[in-house]
Parts: sequence; structure tokens; C-alpha cells
Amino acid sequence: MGLDEVLLEGQGEAPALRLYTWRPATLSLGYFQRLGDVPAVGQSQAVVRRITGGGAIHHAAELTFSIAADLEHPLYRGPVAESYERVHAAIALALTDFGIEAQLRGPAALSSDREGSGMCFHHSTALDLCWGGAKGVGSAQRRRGARVLHHGSIKLGADPFEPGVAVVGGTADAAGVGASLLRALARTHGIDFEARPPSAAEERRALELGQRSSDPAFLRGRRG
Repeated sequence: MGLDEVLLEGQGEAPALRLYTWRPATLSLGYFQRLGDVPAVGQSQAVVRRITGGGAIHHAAELTFSIAADLEHPLYRGPVAESYERVHAAIALALTDFGIEAQLRGPAALSSDREGSGMCFHHSTALDLCWGGAKGVGSAQRRRGARVLHHGSIKLGADPFEPGVAVVGGTADAAGVGASLLRALARTHGIDFEARPPSAAEERRALELGQRSSDPAFLRGRRG
């Protein structure tokens, strides 16, 4: 969580893509969620609160991605809804490598929609990516100053915390889906990323910011 916020702080820097998985499996709450509105909190081995909104996500059998860029970058320029469409177009293209024809939900309801769970994948909007009549990608943005962070999750396999959602399945793993997303962003938006580890300064700042994500007061909703 701290590294994602570091990317959000990088105003004026080149676009950045972060791809990662979680150990142990972790439940991340949306920034505005109330702790008591997510029953799965009591079942999860670890719980954090994100800086992006939306519902809770159980990070197991999935790929988490974060795409940060300045507000004036073509990926994020203009209305917020259009920026979601651009990001999701790249993800949909990446998923074709795995035989999946993902598309925006539009006006139709999904079989994965469920009341009362507080989970991101059990609530959908017209801009969400789905296949097989269920939601398979969760997304949320945080905008701060002239920088945007688009944070999301692509379900690779079934998860008891979020039953009924769409998954990539098959032999797909996080590395393979991540590589496809990297290529898709280059094809759809001309973004060429250069792999590099975080700098020492970024790691120090990430540690400082990341400690807040699991702080009891932050989890209870007192967000300073």
C-alpha cells in the first residue's frame, strides 16, 4: 500500500505500472468503507485499508495492478469515466491472450452482484469489466493534485470470500497476466515501461506510508 501511494506522489514523473501479489492473503478495505460493513473482516488473516475507494477485495488467487500517471497523460485526460474505459480497454485486450472476451457491463445486472457482503466483486457498475455474466476485474482511482492512481484486481482463480465472480482460470498465473497487461498498455496507449526496483528513497517513504494502512485507527475509519 505504501508503494502505491509513493507512485501517486510522483507528480511529473513518467507513467508507472506496478504488478504484485500478496502474502499472506489480505483483505483490503476501500478508503470510505466502514469496518463493520464487511463481514469478511473477521475471517481474514490480514486486513488493510487502501487509499482508493470502492468495496473490499480479498487478495488471493489474483493479480493486483496499479497504474500511476499525471492527470494530463492521455490515459487519464478528460472525464473520469473515459479514463476507466481506457484502462479497461487495455485489460480486456490483455485477457484475450487467455481466451477471454471481457467487456464493460453496461446496463445489465450481473450474476455476481450480491447485497450485504461489502465486497468489490459483489457490486458492479456500467464501467466494470465482466465475462460470463459476472464481474472479473475490480477497479478504483485516487486523484491527488495533478496525479492519478488507478488500482485494481484481476481474479485468477476462485476465492471463498468472493464466490460467483468471473476468473481467468486455466493455467494463467500472475506473471503471465501481468506480461499481457504490459504489452496491452503499449499497444493501446503507447506506454513503454522500463522495469526497475524502487529506489532507496522510495522504499523509505513506502515504509512510512504503508504503516498507516494497517493502523487500528485508520482501519476503524479515522483517516487523518
